[in-house]
Amino acid sequence: MEDQKKIVYSAIQPSGMFTIGNYFGAMKNWVPMQNDHDCLFCLADLHAITVPQVPADLRRRTYECMALLMAIGIDPEKCILYVQSQVPAHTELTWILNCSAYMGELSRMTQFKDKSKKQGNNIRVGLFDYPVLMAADILLYQTDLVPVGSDQKQHVELARDIAERFNGQYSPTFKVPEPWFGEAGARVMSLQDPVRKMSKSDENINGFVSMLDDPDTIIRKFKRAVTDSETVIRYDRENKAGVSNLMEIYGCATGQTLEEVSAAFEGKGYGDFKKAVGEVVADAIHPIQEEYHRLLSDKGALESIMKHGAEQAGRIAGKTLSKVRRKVGFVTVK
Repeated sequence: MEDQKKIVYSAIQPSGMFTIGNYFGAMKNWVPMQNDHDCLFCLADLHAITVPQVPADLRRRTYECMALLMAIGIDPEKCILYVQSQVPAHTELTWILNCSAYMGELSRMTQFKDKSKKQGNNIRVGLFDYPVLMAADILLYQTDLVPVGSDQKQHVELARDIAERFNGQYSPTFKVPEPWFGEAGARVMSLQDPVRKMSKSDENINGFVSMLDDPDTIIRKFKRAVTDSETVIRYDRENKAGVSNLMEIYGCATGQTLEEVSAAFEGKGYGDFKKAVGEVVADAIHPIQEEYHRLLSDKGALESIMKHGAEQAGRIAGKTLSKVRRKVGFVTVK
């Protein structure tokens, strides 16, 4: 008897064009997962509105991000690719799980602490509560594995706590998910502040490389990347964060190990090295950009894929939500 495939769930916000940090750090590794697991990949537009969005921009970016995910190799024939807001079960389960979540555990969320500082005195309830929405995302699909970086581990732990609490109160309902670090990609850092993760929301546009940046822009940003006062290209995250970050990026773009990168640039200066990193990154994402533009030119086809993905996700989510509604005592009239 063939072993049942594990269910893998991952989501990314369409709040801006993805960076090479998103690609090398996570999205690139989603592609091979499709062959070995039952994968659900979600564009988390409900999460995006926890901070102010221009509606037209959010709508446009949802199309763009859908096209880019497919351009990197996410195949709707091999996985479920969908837009979060098109599956209403996410919001209904969030409310129900809110009644099993505690204020204290939400207030301890690191990302809430960091992001709430930017909202001043008027902190939005959605920003406080979005970890429960994230728990609902995961638990709706009876997820086994959630690929995460260290910055998201806390959210998976909350999902586990809520699942176990609900299961204990109402009887087993949710599968308790596990964080998955096994296929984690590189932790790509800012080019201008290499101790911080690369972010598409960075106010310094030289700190990140967008997946749609043209070759000249990419090379220029890498030429401006922060390094150090030495001239030796070697890996040392603690003392040579900038150079180490560039080495990891070069390795991601070429498939070379850090040892191979170090050997290839032995005796060469930082100027040559930074230019070379920019060139290999530009070469690596060029075919993705071409496919992206081809896909984006047919919005009707993208909407058809969104509809199909939402229907697939909705069927699975509906089964879980039906159990939850019955367990908490809601009356369902057929």
